[in-house]
Amino acid sequence: MDLTQLTAISPVDGRYRKQLAQLADYFSEYALIKYRVIVEVEYFLFLAEKKFFKVDANTRKQLLKMVDEFSPGDAASIKKTEAITNHDVKAVEYFIKEVLDKCQAGHLKEWVHFGLTSQDINNTAIPLLWKNSVELEYLPAVINLQHAIGNMALAWKDIPMLARTHGQPASPTRLGKEMMVFVERLENQIQLFSYIPFTAKFGGATGNFNAHHVAYPKYNWKKFADDFTENKLGLQRQQFTTQIEHFDTLAAHFDAIKRINNILIDFCRDIWAYISMDYFKQKTIKGEVGSSAMPHKVNPIDFENAEGNLGLANALLEHFSAKLPVSRLQRDLTDSTVLRNIGVPVAHTLLAIRSAEKGIAKLVLNEAKLKADLDNNWAVVAEAIQTILRRENYPNPYEALKELTRGKNTIDKKSIHQFISSLKIPATLKKELKQITPFNYLGL
Repeated sequence: MDLTQLTAISPVDGRYRKQLAQLADYFSEYALIKYRVIVEVEYFLFLAEKKFFKVDANTRKQLLKMVDEFSPGDAASIKKTEAITNHDVKAVEYFIKEVLDKCQAGHLKEWVHFGLTSQDINNTAIPLLWKNSVELEYLPAVINLQHAIGNMALAWKDIPMLARTHGQPASPTRLGKEMMVFVERLENQIQLFSYIPFTAKFGGATGNFNAHHVAYPKYNWKKFADDFTENKLGLQRQQFTTQIEHFDTLAAHFDAIKRINNILIDFCRDIWAYISMDYFKQKTIKGEVGSSAMPHKVNPIDFENAEGNLGLANALLEHFSAKLPVSRLQRDLTDSTVLRNIGVPVAHTLLAIRSAEKGIAKLVLNEAKLKADLDNNWAVVAEAIQTILRRENYPNPYEALKELTRGKNTIDKKSIHQFISSLKIPATLKKELKQITPFNYLGL
């Protein structure tokens, strides 16, 4: 074990580091620097593509190679420069200029970061790393979990189960259908998530292309920026901005993840409750301990861990979506430190998803317990009986069944059938009513 993990302040970089290492490619300081380099180089080459200057093949090749092979060592070099400049984006600019010097293209150095402010880089680099993390890490993870729940729904589609509303026995359902509730909810929210664009700001110091326009007043910089942002970076450029991005669509992403997390919290709590009711047993792993004092315990820790991480993620997402779209006048710096933390709720969300998947893999259906609960709750067919009696225009059927069943502890098959036999209705109707059981009163 890396001993630095034992001294990490955050469990994301300590206890859970091994499970979350891949997120460093998007949310670490190294990753942010790398994405800034990507944007700066792409912008430099795009200016050349639009004939502002000429780049020879070797220089272009060396710049792209530098991007492809960008390493933590390169990032460390930039951090050393930042210690002098006290400006992170300016340090990136100087790094690229040094690469141009090495390529014998020093005469092109001043085209690096031409006309831009640091937020033209940050507000494209961060949306780009966010887009990649969502498409390559988050969405695949949540879709895989949805499929795992869907597999449970398919496997248990014909398993009758006593429903509980307000925690009390209610009209029976099917276990598979109850799982499909979560599959559909997740599908709907994932689809809504997919409608939200990944947006960026690219327009100079205060969003007006002031420096670009004063240098080349006849050039269509708006078209240039749209083309660069959308076709080179795959982002949608906001047309009217201050110095920074609005963060409205980023906030919408956070809110969408929060809604999905709420669904998963609901799922984890339901599974936890089914385990507590003994509807599920859990597979044991040799060597594991459920309690330091009670040897028999097999606790639903995976679903509890998932719930805790989802709650922590949502607390951060709530702050991010409320704070980021608010900035004083044309810009203040409060967004900067917040944006550096957007990977934290993603990390806790992915931890939760993996915990839920782990918990699902341990579930063993205890069909005998589901059957026993149904057999002990014949009162739930009262709804069926009174509804059929309504169909037959029998007087006050609801009240009659209420008198028989409400608050009673001894309602079983025998008492239900005795009640049906006492009714002044045709024998064929009595036969129909007696065929209804908690096991077949399942609806569609």
